[in-house]
Amino acid sequence: MAISGRFVLLVLVGLVPVLLVPGWGTFFLVAGCLLALAALDLVLAGSPRRIRIIRRDPGNVTLHGTAESVLTVTNDGGRRLRGSLRDAWQPSAGAQNPLQDLDVPAGESRRVAVRLRPVRRGDLKAPHVTVRSFGPLLLAARQRTIERPGLLRVLPPFHSRQHLPSKLRKLRELDGKAAVQIRGAGTEFDSLRDYVRGDDVRSIDWRATARRSAVVVRTWRPERDRRVVMVLDTSRTSAARIGDEPRLDTGMEAALLLGVLAERGGDRVDFLAFDRRTRARAGSAGQGNLLGRLVQAMAPLEAELIELDWHAIPAQVRAVSAHRSLVVLLTSLEGGAPEEGLIPTAMQLARQHVVVVAAVRDPQLGLMLQERDNAAGVFRAAAAERALLQRAAVTAELRQHGVEVVDAEPQELPPRLADMYIRLKAAGRL
Repeated sequence: MAISGRFVLLVLVGLVPVLLVPGWGTFFLVAGCLLALAALDLVLAGSPRRIRIIRRDPGNVTLHGTAESVLTVTNDGGRRLRGSLRDAWQPSAGAQNPLQDLDVPAGESRRVAVRLRPVRRGDLKAPHVTVRSFGPLLLAARQRTIERPGLLRVLPPFHSRQHLPSKLRKLRELDGKAAVQIRGAGTEFDSLRDYVRGDDVRSIDWRATARRSAVVVRTWRPERDRRVVMVLDTSRTSAARIGDEPRLDTGMEAALLLGVLAERGGDRVDFLAFDRRTRARAGSAGQGNLLGRLVQAMAPLEAELIELDWHAIPAQVRAVSAHRSLVVLLTSLEGGAPEEGLIPTAMQLARQHVVVVAAVRDPQLGLMLQERDNAAGVFRAAAAERALLQRAAVTAELRQHGVEVVDAEPQELPPRLADMYIRLKAAGRL
């Protein structure tokens, strides 16, 4: 039972006769009348126990997109139900109108739509729906909470999609589909053409030269159907916020752009989210759209507050691909002790694979270097300088062992990683 504001107002008005005509008799008379009216109103209210609710889940939506959760309310009781309905979505779902008026005649149904604009990626839930039914006098109400769980999966936004057309144009140039021809790139035979100064003499086709009485060279294109294995670090270091989003989300953006680009380039893509165990896996071997499988796998990922098990990564990569592949480690350069985790693991992988380490750099470090107006600013600048020097040292050691490194700020990491993939493909290293 719930008491309305109107009942409270009537109680205050009912106290006026008691003040004018003091005495317990007047008090009990007024109180009895008010309680009788409230009880009558409660009896005449539609029963929320005779309500049936069917929920239609909103399905999937990208972060900051809009969705709609639809509830169908059916009144199986004999009285009209007037009141309100509250759909209990968690705050990050961004429900615009969770509380709505409800008026359902006996034996009829009404449709209630709750607009959602999520502000957080992942699986967002609504555990129940609460219905409140008022009587005709609006003095009292019946209330019932009904278990009708709802689920909204919020997918990564893939803002780096804007870079995809320009990267695909570069990839088509390598593949011989555009006007520009890259000579000597790759190992897959494409066609024959006349020799021009500057061509690699090792590309001369001597048999064709003898037949045509002119020097002829072979042109090559990058090999297709190579393996690209992306390993996303979901350990504690991925929880750090860089700019407006966690490091984990920036890694997802880079993985999405690279994955779609590599698939369009004819390569086979595998994605793995790992810390101490596998949190998600997706790849282009199955049926359907790779981008759809990637965003579905990434959507529920959260940073785990545990250390990354670096020693297990080579086995994880080996389980995905036993052949030479491009292995991309989306991780941090400053987490823990790189000389005990990242560097030995990258060196071990580099013996068989082409390895790229992609890390996001905090743009705040560059700003801190310029703030030296006071003693506190000088100390912050010194700390930033030390952090940048440590990153540079780790990068230099990785490159010394044949590992490529992409160290960039959040907005620059996805396109720069895509450029690294194109350069490796152009050089015939994949």
